[in-house]
Amino acid sequence: MLRYMSLQRSIVPMLCLALAACSHAATSGRSPSSSGAKHIGVTIQNREAQFYQDMEAGMRAEAAKFGYALTVVDANRDNALQQSQVEDFISERDDAIVITPYDSQAIGSAIAEANRANIPVFTADIASTSRLGTVITHVASDNVQGGYEAGTLMCDAVGKRGTVAIIDEPEVTSVQDRVRGFRNALAKLCPNVSIVADVDGGGTRDLAESDMSDILQSHHNISGVFGINDDSALGALTAVKAAGLVGKVKIVGYDATPEARAAIAAGQMYGDAVQYPKVIGKTTIDVIHEYFSGKRPPKFVGIRVGSYTKAGYGK
Repeated sequence: MLRYMSLQRSIVPMLCLALAACSHAATSGRSPSSSGAKHIGVTIQNREAQFYQDMEAGMRAEAAKFGYALTVVDANRDNALQQSQVEDFISERDDAIVITPYDSQAIGSAIAEANRANIPVFTADIASTSRLGTVITHVASDNVQGGYEAGTLMCDAVGKRGTVAIIDEPEVTSVQDRVRGFRNALAKLCPNVSIVADVDGGGTRDLAESDMSDILQSHHNISGVFGINDDSALGALTAVKAAGLVGKVKIVGYDATPEARAAIAAGQMYGDAVQYPKVIGKTTIDVIHEYFSGKRPPKFVGIRVGSYTKAGYGK
């Protein structure tokens, strides 16, 4: 009996320690990593989007190559939640934090908090525009070059003369880079093609459809429209279909999602600029590895954007 009680006394503390460890693993949402492995916390603004799923896949494959552990969480397009997730990464003493900000301005306070904890912060796809906080490196598509690709497609589609519209999203910095590149391409390659409307479609299909319907009412002979993402382009396509103008109004989008590629194959859209999210994810981990190795990576790493038409992928 005494022996049994002695065993109880030795086992109970061990069980308590084990339960505490399990409880911490459950609340932190991370799997135990090998001893000494670098841990990277990643908060993605909308993990349900195919683009971000591909970006995450690129990150995971490259992190596995270096033996890094990743915790990836979804901010669900909620700035307060994303800031809380960054705070969790800080409290867990992650070795690096990657953010695709939902709100490029508001995220600055969370970045500054990570800076104070001496945890390096990197951004992928979307940059922080806040004056608060320091980001080591931003990795993203070269959206000015991507916008130029879209403008090149539009000039090919409408010819040397005509009128076009832009379904825009002005509050997003990467979108403004796309629009700038698009305008530059038109000015250089088809200067007699004029932009008669630039409207805020919010990056959503429903708003883009409504905006395109208004544009068609105001500009009966419009030649083309540039949607700053594929939801904008596909929303515009719905309005063009309703007006019986498929093929007459040339549509150029951005991303080459499966639905957009199907519309391009059917001749309903002319083409798309193409991003490479897996490359963005891979490159982000490469940059972090460079930082861990004691090197200072560049402030910005741009990933070239390609093009897609009925003929397939371009350069």
